[in-house]
Amino acid sequence: QVQLAESGGGLVQPGGSLRLSCAASGFSFSAYAMNWYRQAPGKERELVARISNSGGTSRYADSVKGRFTISRDNAKNTLYLQMNSLKPEDTAVYYCKPDFGSWGQGTQVTVSS
Repeated sequence: QVQLAESGGGLVQPGGSLRLSCAASGFSFSAYAMNWYRQAPGKERELVARISNSGGTSRYADSVKGRFTISRDNAKNTLYLQMNSLKPEDTAVYYCKPDFGSWGQGTQVTVSS
């Protein structure tokens, strides 16, 4: 079955950077588009970024456009999210997921001074 292990979260000051990773297994990673979502306290889960199976196309939520970059390494079955110029409103649990399967544990990102 689909297994997803997010990592790389932590506490960072406003304006800082983090790189999230997602190790995927249990499915043909290179065959599917992948997504990063986030859920802030008291808010619904939202789609942050999406990347095609080949990595050739991607799209972003308006709130992160120009600051976040999604990428993937199909040889390593790994998805990434480079987050720059972080803001307090980026504080959330971040999840990776294809368009099917269950959610992983996520990784906490806290942006605070």
